[in-house]
Amino acid sequence: MSDLVEIHNISKRFAIHGDLLDQLTFEDGRLRRKREYVHAVNDVSLTVRKGEALCVVGESGCGKSTLARLVIGLLRPSSGKVIYDGERIDDMTGAERKPYHRRMQMIFQNPYASLNPRMTITQTLEEPLRWHQPELSRNEYMAKIAEVMASVGIDASWGSRYPHEFSGGQRQRISIARALVVDPEFIVADEPISALDVSIQAQVLNLMSSAQEERSLTYLFITHDLAVVEHFASRVAVMYLGTLCELAPARALFASPQHPYTRALLSAIPRLRDERPAFIRLEGEVPTPVHLPSGCVFHQRCPYANERCRREVPRLEALPGQVSPDQPKGARISAEHLVACHAVQERRI
Repeated sequence: MSDLVEIHNISKRFAIHGDLLDQLTFEDGRLRRKREYVHAVNDVSLTVRKGEALCVVGESGCGKSTLARLVIGLLRPSSGKVIYDGERIDDMTGAERKPYHRRMQMIFQNPYASLNPRMTITQTLEEPLRWHQPELSRNEYMAKIAEVMASVGIDASWGSRYPHEFSGGQRQRISIARALVVDPEFIVADEPISALDVSIQAQVLNLMSSAQEERSLTYLFITHDLAVVEHFASRVAVMYLGTLCELAPARALFASPQHPYTRALLSAIPRLRDERPAFIRLEGEVPTPVHLPSGCVFHQRCPYANERCRREVPRLEALPGQVSPDQPKGARISAEHLVACHAVQERRI
């Protein structure tokens, strides 16, 4: 599969130091200017291939949602670039990005906050059509709305009602319909099922899977629910404290996790089998993203950390000894299962 989205060394930091007077402090008898930042995403590089569902996982505060907003254009990166279908889009103006807004849509986490309470469902679905396809007639708008409502299981009679009249699962279906109504090819889903009951989660996931098959969609799916990832993802990217720890096909990641943090995450999945791996309890506190640790950001909680881990930032590389079927025996490739860990590269794990 070819790459649809390319993320190159992207970083995002948020200033927390306030205005100029808040930045001024006295230290050792001198007036100094002190500025602090939250380092939400740090030098992340990955690609999203056409037709796949790339899931980004990690604990709360690891930078998953910030990464999603950087890709879709709701935030501008502090450094790095985002390339969509061969064109750089992160430095475009609003007018220049308009054609890409139709091709890229987002499903937000909270269905209770993402819909305008003053607009009916028909108005909610009609608004993006009028913005992106103003040449259509009123009848064509209504035909398109009826089609997309039927595709996500929404009754046509809902069109005249308001969001407060629906349950969370129904609202999320409406949010999905709003994303699909302009016929996008790439959808960023930021934890779209976390606010829903478990039974409703399955319905929404099945709906998204069906839409992917019928419309040839590509997903960047943000979640912390690893049970969902195991069944929905094509590939999985694991993040910790704004950095990318591991990137692999879903089946390979769940069968053979390599990074110590990934192993700890997967050990926490509830399973009804005796052979499940023992729960891995990580020691220590999660460092603050304001003052990132030196070297590997995970070294303070990692049982395999050594002096190199404390000093040198690991690079995302292929597993040692990984070979390609069409390469000579012993050849290494930088594809498929990638890990950013000195212990793995040195074969200490």
